[in-house]
Amino acid sequence: MARRAEVGLVYAAGLVQGLALVTFPAASSIFTNPDGFGFSASRYGMMFIPQVILAIAASSLGPGMARRWTLKRVLRAGISANFLAMILLALSGLLQHTPGVAYAILLAATGCLGFGFGTVVMALNTYAEEFSPGGEDRAVLSLNALLGAGTALAPLLVAVFTSLGAWWLLPLTVASALAGLLVLSARQPLPASAVRTSGGESSPRLPRRFWLFAAAVLLYGIAETLSGNWSGVYLTAERGVSAGGASFALTAFWAAVTLGRILFAGLSSKTTVRWIYVGLPVLLILAFQAVLRVRTEAGGIAAFSLAGLGCSAFFPLCISLSGQEFPRFAAATSGELVAFYQVGYGVAAFGVEPLRDLTGQPMGSIYRFGSLVAAVMLAVAFLVVARGPRAHG
Repeated sequence: MARRAEVGLVYAAGLVQGLALVTFPAASSIFTNPDGFGFSASRYGMMFIPQVILAIAASSLGPGMARRWTLKRVLRAGISANFLAMILLALSGLLQHTPGVAYAILLAATGCLGFGFGTVVMALNTYAEEFSPGGEDRAVLSLNALLGAGTALAPLLVAVFTSLGAWWLLPLTVASALAGLLVLSARQPLPASAVRTSGGESSPRLPRRFWLFAAAVLLYGIAETLSGNWSGVYLTAERGVSAGGASFALTAFWAAVTLGRILFAGLSSKTTVRWIYVGLPVLLILAFQAVLRVRTEAGGIAAFSLAGLGCSAFFPLCISLSGQEFPRFAAATSGELVAFYQVGYGVAAFGVEPLRDLTGQPMGSIYRFGSLVAAVMLAVAFLVVARGPRAHG
């Protein structure tokens, strides 16, 4: 039985990981502002390539690393990579007037963040399920609610620190929290059962039905990133919203993600979980249609809040439902789902600008595409709940 200190550490790490993850997109207006780094939208999007590649590699290889090193060591390696990412991001602020050097440092920083995110999220979701037998849905939703709370805080803190003329204080603050986690995690045993970390095989082969969950998560990654990475650029460049107003809209998005996870954790049961799972893509379809019609700052906040609610519980439910359906492969499925999330993230993070350059469409067109993605998510979600074991309904 896990001690309270171990459980608390896992949930605290989720909160800090959320802060670290969104620190880069939250500073998008600084990266693209001529008075900041002055990067083009295309260059900003390409900045996330190392993050995606290393997150996919880390989350896919994470279960194997856990078998060799233990899950605790994998978690600590990921926290260390996140710490280095935040230090590099803060350092880049000293080099704004030498954009080539700053960009190289930022590429290294996003790569470290990708490795950190891939390993930490895989490990934390595995621990959440391990520490809550019989209550996996609620545990994973609660963990991801805290991760969402961190993502909601990041853009708000960027706005505060930017108003003080010191945006780089955010990565330094996050780095301090990560250093604290490293110290605390060294003192906790953080065990994980052999079943969850290895599935009893040296290289577990995942069941066919797992790939439905993988497809759902990939589509979710695209939908979430259209809001999480591009809302600021869309609202400021195409809708005339101020940078501060765009930051509030992004904060509203992540706050709604967090509140939705808390709400659905309370509502989740074996009876309701399938309706929640299928209903969320419907909310996303409506949200992206609302985003297309935004004309004001308040409208942007409202539309992206709805998008956040639509995103909220979908990813954590994919993890918990797949973990329940395939308990022998819990760490492997968690790692693979994080990898597929990062593939979707990558498609949206650095595929938007090349697509717009190719088609000549305005930024708003990506949210029409988002509605289509959400519709396919809905179809896949129906397949998951319709063909899943009765016990999960």
